Amino acid sequence: MSHSVAGEPPSAGRRAAPLTTAVYSAVEWDLLTGLPGRVLVAAASPGPGRPPRGVAAGLAGLDAVAAGRAFDSDLVRAVVAAIYARHDGTSAAAERLTDVVDLLAACRAAVRVLERRADPADSAAYRQWVESVAARVCRAAAGESSPADRRFLDRLGGALGLR
Repeated sequence: MSHSVAGEPPSAGRRAAPLTTAVYSAVEWDLLTGLPGRVLVAAASPGPGRPPRGVAAGLAGLDAVAAGRAFDSDLVRAVVAAIYARHDGTSAAAERLTDVVDLLAACRAAVRVLERRADPADSAAYRQWVESVAARVCRAAAGESSPADRRFLDRLGGALGLR
């Protein structure tokens, strides 16, 4: 388990940076590290009943991704570190613009990976963090979500096993 009080040093015998990625195959790790970017892109994209987003929404999404660095989850922090460590600043998964159906399928696949491999607390933290990226993008423009945004967020939450 990866939970400790924020700012507390790791307990004796525990590494400060566990090899979280060693638990996942390359395909699974690409899925987990690419999903936040895909969610950001989908949330920022206009759709039926969803307003066009501006720069503020994209920045809110990036800020939400970066906020994962402060999570009390080794998994979330490792995913954020991997996202920032990419040399070209992109994710192969985020480069593919996919529709919402594909995104929701990717979310369900990530949940299955997390159920098999992750500590339950890390799994919950990751899924909540990914959902928070979309929520911050959807709220960025007007401070609240449109009905279409709420439907998108509900579908995303369901696919992430949060509803």
